[in-house]
Amino acid sequence: MYSYKDIWKVSLPIMLGLLAQNIVQITATIFLGRVGEVEQSASGLAGIYYIAFFTLCFGFSIGGQIMISRRNGEKNYDKIGSIVIQGVIFLELIALMLFIGSSLLSEYVLPRFMESEKVYEAVHSYLSWRIYGFFFASINVMFRAFYVGIARTPVLTMNAVVMAVVNFIGDYVLIFGKFGFPELGIEGAGIAAVISEIASVLFFVIYTLKTVDLKKYGFMKMRFRFSIVKSILNISSFTMVQYLISMSTWFIFFMAIEQHSSRALAVTNIVRSFYMLFFIPMNAFATTANTLVGNTMGAGKIKDVIPLIKRICSLSLGVIIIVMLVTGFGAEFWISLIASHEDVSLISESVTPLLVVVFALPVCSLSTVIFNSISGTGNTRAALQLEIITLVSYVLYMYWIVIYKSASVAVCWTVEYVYWGGLLLFSSLYLRYAKWQHKIV
Repeated sequence: MYSYKDIWKVSLPIMLGLLAQNIVQITATIFLGRVGEVEQSASGLAGIYYIAFFTLCFGFSIGGQIMISRRNGEKNYDKIGSIVIQGVIFLELIALMLFIGSSLLSEYVLPRFMESEKVYEAVHSYLSWRIYGFFFASINVMFRAFYVGIARTPVLTMNAVVMAVVNFIGDYVLIFGKFGFPELGIEGAGIAAVISEIASVLFFVIYTLKTVDLKKYGFMKMRFRFSIVKSILNISSFTMVQYLISMSTWFIFFMAIEQHSSRALAVTNIVRSFYMLFFIPMNAFATTANTLVGNTMGAGKIKDVIPLIKRICSLSLGVIIIVMLVTGFGAEFWISLIASHEDVSLISESVTPLLVVVFALPVCSLSTVIFNSISGTGNTRAALQLEIITLVSYVLYMYWIVIYKSASVAVCWTVEYVYWGGLLLFSSLYLRYAKWQHKIV
């Protein structure tokens, strides 16, 4: 049975790693806020667009992570290396398809659904460089799956710090044109993001070669077997679709807000920046739940799974309550760190939407842990089904409140209550009544 200390040892490095990774996007948001409101808004919209596509790669890596954690729990260490290497090879093919597909969509389809031509031009400028990141980010997520699966997570913090530092320097130099480089604005932010992902790949490769017992984990007897990729796909195909649908609907939410006005999109982008920060501890505990549930089941300790989930939930909820208090009592101050100081009205307009999101966090913190625990058992088909049921309610409510009613930005963000509340309800019922205990991975 994993203790609270064990859970923290896995969760904290993931949390710090996610913090550093989010600094990449927040740095661009802050710097581009000094360039202009259009550029700042466009960077957030383009970032969601990129992530919506990339979730296919991330979803595949989650399937790999589930298999790695199960093999690790079984002590079949020599089977892990093949999962990682063949996962990388397969994801590079996916990255190529994403590169071509997203490029065509951003060129010919995206402008048809955007109200502001200036925002579209800025989005396109960013994406023209950002989509090269698919090739490097797909390698990074398989390394992440490896280290999370074997519960060796401190390396994620080190890697994320490297990414954050490289991105900060790249943003500063390329957005503002420092040290003799051209002033590229939002285009520079896209280039800097890709460079930081290249640095991440180099770090993972060097660290793995220097510190990992390659023979123990089966990296030395590597030979390509599509059966391994097929096994990963049997699990990850559901997570790939799940993440794609989830992020696509979130992108639709941002597109719907953009139809209101560029100002509404600017406010939403600021709230999104905080939302991503809020999700750092929640995602860390959710990832921990995923891998520790897999390790626990791999060790044959089925009766320990539910008590483990309860422990992780209590830690996640405790941390998020602290986050709520800190944010709620200084909302304007925190917003002013991201928004331009010269635009006082933008800061004040962002307070209420931010507080709407803050009060949804307790439900989010429990929902993410419980839902990811289902994936950790290997029952990814069930997780997809629960996601789809929840997203139907989410999309219907979003259409009514955002598009039909054209409500204020604060009211529009109440869609999060519908999504996370529904997911928490359905996930809890599944763990209580479904037969998930003997899933073979």
